[in-house]
Amino acid sequence: MQRVCFLLKVRQDRLDEYRERHQAVWPDMLTALRAAGWRNYSLFLRDDGLLVGYLETDDFDAARAAMERTEVNARWQAEMAPFFEDLEGQRPDEGLLRLDEVFHLD
Repeated sequence: MQRVCFLLKVRQDRLDEYRERHQAVWPDMLTALRAAGWRNYSLFLRDDGLLVGYLETDDFDAARAAMERTEVNARWQAEMAPFFEDLEGQRPDEGLLRLDEVFHLD
């Protein structure tokens, strides 16, 4: 199993709406994430817009590729893209900055 942590930056003027959107994630998006192997997935948002994501999966590259093939992910990413800074033309799921795990305690 891989533990994956990543960073993104939410625009300051969209923080409240970003939180609201994640209180009502589309059921078909949740189903797609589970089917693609995303487990124990959480997002943490700091007041300055720093977003930290964490998930567990058997193979992160395969899980991302599986989501890439879904129509619901294309719609979700298109709707979420305006919420983020510094994507440089990428979708949020492409522009995330993955962190290296340096310690884990079971």
